[in-house]
Amino acid sequence: MKTRFSYSIPEMTARLLRIAKPARRDLSAAAAASVVGNLAHMGLMGFGALLLLRCAGWTDAGSPALFGALTALSAALIALGRYVEGVTSHAGAYRLLAAMRVRLFESIRRLAPACLMDRRKGDLINIAVSDIETVEFFFAHTIGPLFTVILLPLTTLVLALCIHPLFAAVLLPVYLVIAVGFPLLALKIGRPVGLRYRESLGGMKSLVLESVYGIKDIQIFGNGPARLARVQAQNRRINRAAHLLTLHRQTVASAPTFFVYLARILLLAAATYLALHGAQDPVGTVVLSFVATASFSSTFSLTTVISSLLETYAAAERLFALEDTEPEVEEAPCPVPVGPIEEIDFDRVGFAYKEGGEEILRDFSLTVHKGDWVGIVGESGAGKSTILRLLLRFWNPTSGEIRLNGVPLQNVSLEELRLRVAMLEQDTFLIDASIAENIALGKPTATRQEIRWAARRAGLADFIETLPDGYETQMGKMSARLSGGERQRVGIARVLLADPDVIVLDEPTASLDVLHEKELLKTLRELYRGKTLLLISHRLSTLTDCSRIVRLRQGRAEEDAV
Repeated sequence: MKTRFSYSIPEMTARLLRIAKPARRDLSAAAAASVVGNLAHMGLMGFGALLLLRCAGWTDAGSPALFGALTALSAALIALGRYVEGVTSHAGAYRLLAAMRVRLFESIRRLAPACLMDRRKGDLINIAVSDIETVEFFFAHTIGPLFTVILLPLTTLVLALCIHPLFAAVLLPVYLVIAVGFPLLALKIGRPVGLRYRESLGGMKSLVLESVYGIKDIQIFGNGPARLARVQAQNRRINRAAHLLTLHRQTVASAPTFFVYLARILLLAAATYLALHGAQDPVGTVVLSFVATASFSSTFSLTTVISSLLETYAAAERLFALEDTEPEVEEAPCPVPVGPIEEIDFDRVGFAYKEGGEEILRDFSLTVHKGDWVGIVGESGAGKSTILRLLLRFWNPTSGEIRLNGVPLQNVSLEELRLRVAMLEQDTFLIDASIAENIALGKPTATRQEIRWAARRAGLADFIETLPDGYETQMGKMSARLSGGERQRVGIARVLLADPDVIVLDEPTASLDVLHEKELLKTLRELYRGKTLLLISHRLSTLTDCSRIVRLRQGRAEEDAV
């Protein structure tokens, strides 16, 4: 089966060069230093040959002191060029990688959560960390060789023409093969291998990550041997891909050697032919041989670059594919402010997660007024959580319309929607920061007094006082020790701090015991009696304060008597 790629190599090269523009000064300096260093290498060989021939008495041109000085200068320029190239290329490359990480996070934020639900977290981490690091090779080690692979052969060919056109005629085909034909062929053949390796590596990281997250359940249910077998199978896939990649690299690195030695044989054959026909120039022949050897060693390094570019282009393709993914929802081009939410209207809403797939909701209609507490019940998979996510515009309805205060939801800015509608799901994620910062996700500008108030109202304050550093306790160290109920109360504190017009709760008490459930419901009654709540729960006790209960059957709303 033929591998299909989203981007051609010229497209990716052009895009990477556009990304490199902010660092063009550093990268231009690196390219110039690379050219100077490689030309100095050719100069070292050429002037060294002239020094040897002058001392041997084969030529009267110049002086040994002059050729010795030029040889020494060339050696110094090689060292200086390599140093400047390494420093400036990596300085520019690392600055670009930092900007790429920020742009990637912005892409993930733009796509979340709908477009990322089917992606494995480990693969996303692999793109954000490993793939972006791999792209560094293009910026730091590719741009310079792209210039030298053109300039060095041209310089050698000009010198060959000056000595005799026959030398240029025999060198030109070899340069075309080594510098143009073989690299392009190597990229085309090896590209699927590089992509397979990056994808299998991403699969391994996903597998390890989910295994670490689920290690407790894996151990409890004795799934360790089966999980280990999966890791070993994935590891074998990586090894097979790595073996093919290594085989390709060795082929790319060794095959041009044949053409390099062929060029030397052709130069000797041309010199022999000229000598037999009375057009011998031993000094020119020796100098050209030395210079051509230097140019071939520099041009030959392109093959090493090409072999490393296989992974680079594979990583870039995965990165660009994520960045170019179209989000499920777009920001309204001309958003209409809705103000405090007085009414929510679901008008004959239909929704399917995949185009042409089975509809979860069919002609779902529901009107919610300010102050209503609406409980939503139904069988698992009936679409209860889908209703809440459509309200938050994680997706757009397949059919029908949702309106806030009569304004279609698609015309409301996502920023205002997030400020006016807050959601609490069954599981609360804690970031690697203090517990105070975790609570403040609901209101980043919150004062310490506001954070303490929210924690107290969520029934979390007493627990926080028992932590080693109180509100400054880092959740990166402690989050694994928190129970499900304690994590859920952090989420409740976030919602309380945000103080939205509408609160949507998806099984908010699933991790709470009866006592803390009663405390939460009491808090909601005291603080949000005048606000709008949409509540999903399988516990009837959680729905006792609801003014209305809506039951989902076959994707439609049926209102129960309270």
